[in-house]
Amino acid sequence: MAASPGSPNPPGPPGSSHRLRLEKVTPDNVDAAIALKVGPGQERFVSPVVKSLAEAYVHPETAWPRLIHDGDELAHGRQGRGYGRFAVDAVCAEIRRRGQSRVTVTWAEGEGGPEPFYLRLGFRRTGETSGDQVVGELDLAGT
Repeated sequence: MAASPGSPNPPGPPGSSHRLRLEKVTPDNVDAAIALKVGPGQERFVSPVVKSLAEAYVHPETAWPRLIHDGDELAHGRQGRGYGRFAVDAVCAEIRRRGQSRVTVTWAEGEGGPEPFYLRLGFRRTGETSGDQVVGELDLAGT
């Protein structure tokens, strides 16, 4: 598991989870957050950051918007370096801190989509959908 959300991690080589940390989205970094883009061809799998931030704004009791930094650099535009796993681990730690034991995620289906990633992390399809997206869940009680 990653260090607790928001805590600095010990230094390590670039791209290693030892350099990764989360920072709260603030007025000082919101423009950088909005500028984040997914890789070419993946736009259909992820909502724009501005939509996610708007949803966080209207659900402040449950939202937890954070940016991943690799050392001093905002982590974006580079997949396969552990950022996604780090993010999921951090969210799971935050959910545990809040006294919950289940994580729910949605994803769009399709070639090149995130389903294999979530399944590798232990998420299972619930059989439900949210709009046109698959709902998956992870039971934290067993991990």
